[in-house]
Amino acid sequence: MGFLKKLYKDEAGQGLVEYGLILALIAVAVIATLQLLGGKVNDIFTEVKDSM
Repeated sequence: MGFLKKLYKDEAGQGLVEYGLILALIAVAVIATLQLLGGKVNDIFTEVKDSM
């Protein structure tokens, strides 16, 4: 039982998990932004291509 209490209180490795969660949140935000702006960016590139 003492081993389980010690394991529960051990905080080593939590920093890595927190960084992983932050990275996942940033990835979701970037994907959502690209989904929202993807059409507009495509239109801009098409306009530039057509003007050349």
